[in-house]
Amino acid sequence: MTSLMGDIAEDEASFYSNAEDYWREVPPTVDGMLGGYGSISSIDINGSKAFLQKFLGEGEGKTSPVRALDCGAGIGRISKRLLLPLFQTVDLVDVTQEFLDKAKPYLGEEAKRVGNYFCCGLQDFKPENGRYDVIWIQWVIGHLTDEHLVSFLRRCQKALRPNGLVVIKDNVSYEGVVPDEVDSSICRDLDIVRRLVDSAGLRIVHEEQQMNFPKEIYQVHILALR
Repeated sequence: MTSLMGDIAEDEASFYSNAEDYWREVPPTVDGMLGGYGSISSIDINGSKAFLQKFLGEGEGKTSPVRALDCGAGIGRISKRLLLPLFQTVDLVDVTQEFLDKAKPYLGEEAKRVGNYFCCGLQDFKPENGRYDVIWIQWVIGHLTDEHLVSFLRRCQKALRPNGLVVIKDNVSYEGVVPDEVDSSICRDLDIVRRLVDSAGLRIVHEEQQMNFPKEIYQVHILALR
């Protein structure tokens, strides 16, 4: 574990630039966003919606459905199907400008409720303090080094409104850290993810496994943090 992250930290610049190069070549489509698994999009969104709806509402301890941030948003697949139907305003952040340009026509009429399109890698992104009810981080933590993930999660915590949530939804490996040379990312096991969350000073308030995904892909877990 340490040696792999050590190698990545040593060659941090290419870890990030290789990922940017990879995504620059990906078509700005749902299938492109999901690495050829566009068919799982509905299962994914339905699982996420059921998860989020446990927390949203008005009243004591509930998370307000006002403003969300979609991290690693791509063309806005999650914004369109999950966040815009549930929140008044959504901001998108992604490292690839072409995806964000495509997001506006892809989101259609609902694009008018997008507050901001931020073109930035999450390792450099500083969300505004106290702005968001939900910060949704899906299929993107593998593009951050441990150190950058921890510091990004700390910034996310500061960016939450009262009763706000940070949600991570991502692949988890069976054991340790598994590199993916193709898109220059890594997949961590659940214990490592939990440890990094803890290092960031966040606690896990709820955790679930996404069910009904194809057997050949990694398990996907959803963690609500605050």
